[in-house]
Amino acid sequence: MRADAPATKPPSLRRRLVLAIVSASVALWLASLGIVTVIAWHETNDVFDDALEEAGYMILSATTDWHARGLPARPPTREVRKVDMQYQIVQQGRVIQRTEGAPRQAFVAGFDDDEGFADPKVDGRRWRVFVVRDEENRFEVQVGQRHDKRFDILEELAESLWLPVAGILLLLALVCWLLIGRVLKPLRRTANEIAAKSPSDLAQVALEGQPRELLPIVGALNGVLARLDAALQAERRFTADAAHELRTPLAGLHMHVQLLGRQHPEMAAPFGKLRQDIARLTALVDSLLTLARLDPLAREQLLRQQVLLAPLLEGVLALHAPEAARRGITLALRCELETVQADPRMLEIMLRNLVENALRYCPDGSRVEVSVIRHEGRERIAVRDNGPGVDDASRARLGERFFRVLGQGQGGSGLGLSIVRRIAELHGIALGFGVGLEGRGLGVTLDLPAA
Repeated sequence: MRADAPATKPPSLRRRLVLAIVSASVALWLASLGIVTVIAWHETNDVFDDALEEAGYMILSATTDWHARGLPARPPTREVRKVDMQYQIVQQGRVIQRTEGAPRQAFVAGFDDDEGFADPKVDGRRWRVFVVRDEENRFEVQVGQRHDKRFDILEELAESLWLPVAGILLLLALVCWLLIGRVLKPLRRTANEIAAKSPSDLAQVALEGQPRELLPIVGALNGVLARLDAALQAERRFTADAAHELRTPLAGLHMHVQLLGRQHPEMAAPFGKLRQDIARLTALVDSLLTLARLDPLAREQLLRQQVLLAPLLEGVLALHAPEAARRGITLALRCELETVQADPRMLEIMLRNLVENALRYCPDGSRVEVSVIRHEGRERIAVRDNGPGVDDASRARLGERFFRVLGQGQGGSGLGLSIVRRIAELHGIALGFGVGLEGRGLGVTLDLPAA
């Protein structure tokens, strides 16, 4: 299946998100409605029961003996009175009978209709009053309830509801969080896939399974990746081809210079300097060719196997032994491990570049040590010397291509440590730069990944 040709109709994040939130909201709204209904039913029953109780006490008061003031006997004391209704019997504007909590004057004076509601203010308090007049218009019954008592009922209802409602809202937030996270999972997966891209992995991001909203973005990104991959491939081909084509004429030029040096011994010094420059240029071409071969490689392409360290390290040191002997440099080897898991050819190139780099920048009579030890549970290969070393600012840039420390007075292409860094990246090796032997010089450490 091609990356730019999804087989099925892509899903829509917007539709999934809307359906998820609406479904969760409806489900939790129905649940909250049920909880509110149960609580409201319970509170309403309490209010109706209290109203029935109040009515009973009012009837009891109307049938008891009266005091001289015309007030009914005090009803039995109750702890909670939700409704707390009071009544008056009014005749020609005068209260002839009332409950103890009712005011002495009538709630409503001069009520025009035979029955109805009014909201008078008596003694600084607002009341809700129902007035009913008998058919012969002899007296009125006025039943009142203070407004603040009604607010008390609402407050009690609110106190009973706030905790369930807050719980439902928190549950809704949690459900929406989880659903949105699940809906946006393809977005995070695509972001991780894009973040994993590197110059060695510029493969197209698959369009199969991508949400509809991401298809234009992923398609545009695939176009950028394709153009970038083509540009990198062209650059690598050019570098490899140029390096390869330069090797033959450089070898021929070296032979001609040697021949001219033999034919003209009086010009040995100029020809010797020319041979050195040709050798440096040849080394640069070889390094470019090595990097051109390493850049397109991926970790999966490495030939990983158990590598015997002692023969490999002895071979690398033997290769540089003549130069070291000529300059009085001591090459030391300390190998405490038998094998490591790596690509043998790559490991040899890396160690050869490290030893060559140490020899190049160490003065005559120095010491270079190659050690293989176990450090903090990992296998470590280290190449240290007691030469002039590198300052902290320059040490941070070691491994950059064509970077050379100024003031060393030595030739070089600035690519040796770049090759080491690239091979270390392919193996997952932690490359570090620090102090060398005897508290000076340069030390390069290679910490191999744990098995």
